[in-house]
Amino acid sequence: MRVMIVGQKWFGAEVLKLCLARGDDVAAVSAPRVDDRLAALAVDAGVPLCQVDKRLEATLVPDGLDLILCAHAHVFVTAGARTKARLGALGYHPSLLPRHRGRDAIVWALHMREVVTGGTAYWLDDGADTGDIAAQDWCWVKPDATAESLWRDELAPMGLRLLGDVMARLDSGELPRLPQDPRMATWEPAYMAKRLSAVKCV
Repeated sequence: MRVMIVGQKWFGAEVLKLCLARGDDVAAVSAPRVDDRLAALAVDAGVPLCQVDKRLEATLVPDGLDLILCAHAHVFVTAGARTKARLGALGYHPSLLPRHRGRDAIVWALHMREVVTGGTAYWLDDGADTGDIAAQDWCWVKPDATAESLWRDELAPMGLRLLGDVMARLDSGELPRLPQDPRMATWEPAYMAKRLSAVKCV
């Protein structure tokens, strides 16, 4: 597939590695800073790089694209950008959507003392984490978990696997989509009271 990756940090870099290992044509990478891990890997791999701060507009999306992959991306992918890709934009959210929409999903799961959480590969739309579900998985929240450890040990590897699984299904002609159940939806604002790594499930 011909893809564009929008993201940052470790997760963004690992998604780029996944696509390169699959043999995908990575047409472009967007990262918020040139010193980001994803940006550095893109430069090393000879992938065209652009910076996007808050919105990915259609003008930055290469022609002939099959898929936009959002990997730890905190930018709004506009409808125009999504429609330039044949399949749209696929992202990963570290919760069992529609639970815990919003950027601090892991922290809120811990704050609410939940014993089960998970991750969702989903199709981006104009809402905040409201798009159709492509794939999901779950994990236990261990008593000594922090937001940092839960992301590192469970949810980030889960996200890579889910995105890879969905891409394999797309390769075979499947288009997995399941609407979110609005009756189960929650949205939480940014969690400012504590640093992510300090929040524990007690």
